Amino acid sequence: MNRTLIASISAVAVTALLGVTWFVTSGPDDKYADCRTGAVAGGASIGGPFTLVDETGKTVTDTDVIDQPTLLYFGYTFCPDVCPLDNSRNAEAIEILENRDRIVKPVFISIDPERDTPELLADFTDYLHPRMVGLTGTPEQVKAASQAYRTYYKKQEPEPGDEEYYLVDHSTFTYLVFPDDGFVEFFRRDLTPEQMADRVQCFLDAHG
Repeated sequence: MNRTLIASISAVAVTALLGVTWFVTSGPDDKYADCRTGAVAGGASIGGPFTLVDETGKTVTDTDVIDQPTLLYFGYTFCPDVCPLDNSRNAEAIEILENRDRIVKPVFISIDPERDTPELLADFTDYLHPRMVGLTGTPEQVKAASQAYRTYYKKQEPEPGDEEYYLVDHSTFTYLVFPDDGFVEFFRRDLTPEQMADRVQCFLDAHG
């Protein structure tokens, strides 16, 4: 089985595992209730403060980054196919929204700080979308950000003789976050750009 296929299977498996344990809080006072899909019930809090390093090398906090409606994705630049595909989908959705006069900020947070330098992140994000922001940091900073958003990642052991190449298993959700309300929804990777744009717009319109 080749490495690309292994990576894809791992990511899908992690998504399925987390998908059955995560819930988004909803209720009669939830202004976003009409925008949510699937089962909704009380669950663990998602989102919170973080300190990371942006693609210019500047240390930033969550309040610096989430200064407008934002789509967050946790991945890594060496990801063979899942991360590029997911973030290309996100970029397309953001372009659709922009054509509807809705501006959303795309953010890519690396869970591979050993290899993902600010310079590599800049190349990766610039290729996907001119407004996409890349973030990395120390292993401790990345772990704290991941824990805040309840994401999963685990470095695989490299093959003998090829220590510089390794895969990282990780969850594949995209998170919609507002500066005032914080986390409001996550999106699975099976949505099309049009579906994601429609769902995000529902939250934007409800947010006001």
